[in-house]
Amino acid sequence: MAIYGIYDSINAINGIINEIKGIINPINGIINAIKGIINAINEIIDSINCIINVIKGIINAINGIIDSISCIINAIKGTINAINGIFKAINGIINEMKGIINAINDIIDSIDCIFNATNGINNAI
Repeated sequence: MAIYGIYDSINAINGIINEIKGIINPINGIINAIKGIINAINEIIDSINCIINVIKGIINAINGIIDSISCIINAIKGTINAINGIFKAINGIINEMKGIINAINDIIDSIDCIFNATNGINNAI
């Protein structure tokens, strides 16, 4: 009978060990579930960072487009100013040519005056 008691004790100890395993296994399951939650949170954070980086990229692209448009506008303004400068220079040349023509006309008038004076002197003599 003592042998049966020893077997019963061993079976009881095995039962306790199995119950402890029964406690440990759910704890491991809980730990694994927590690890899964942490991994999911990290995935969410990575996704949010990706979205933020995409938004930053879009903002940088928009700023680049705005800078390009500003550059085009400034280039057009510069071209218009250059064209206006050309027209002003042409007008200046025309005005200078008018001045030259007026000076030539004045010289011709002076020569006519000299001839007229010479004729007047000759006639007076």
